[in-house]
Amino acid sequence: MKFTIQVNEGPYQHQASDSAYQFTKAALEKGHEIFRVFFYHDGVNNGTRLTKPPQDDRNVVNRWSDLAAKHNLDLVICVAAAQRRGIVDDGEAKRNGKDATNIAPGFRISGLGQLVEGAIQSERLVVFGD
Repeated sequence: MKFTIQVNEGPYQHQASDSAYQFTKAALEKGHEIFRVFFYHDGVNNGTRLTKPPQDDRNVVNRWSDLAAKHNLDLVICVAAAQRRGIVDDGEAKRNGKDATNIAPGFRISGLGQLVEGAIQSERLVVFGD
C-alpha cells in the first residue's frame, strides 16, 4: 500500500510526531511505500536542525532525517507554516533576506500542493495530530 503521512504537531509537545515516525518506520519495514511525509502547522518544527534535546531524550528530528536517508523519503515542510515559525532553507533565506538557515538534513520546504499531490498519488492519507 502507498501512504502519504501528514504530521501536524511538533516533536516535543505532543505524541503525534512520535506516532507518525513509528507508523512510517513500521510501514516501511512491512514493505509498504511512503510517497511523502508532509509537515504542517506546528509539525514543521520537526524539521529544524537547531533542536537539541537532552542526552537522555530521543532526538525526533534526527530520527526523521535518518529514516529519510535510509529509505529516500520525501520530507516536505509547508512553506507558509515554516515562515510563521522561522524554519528557513537556502531558497527562503534568499527570498526573505535572512542571513541563516535552520532546516534539518533530509527536509525540504514546499507548498501545500505537495500535500494534495500526496493524497492523490497515495492509497491512504494518514494524519497525525490536530
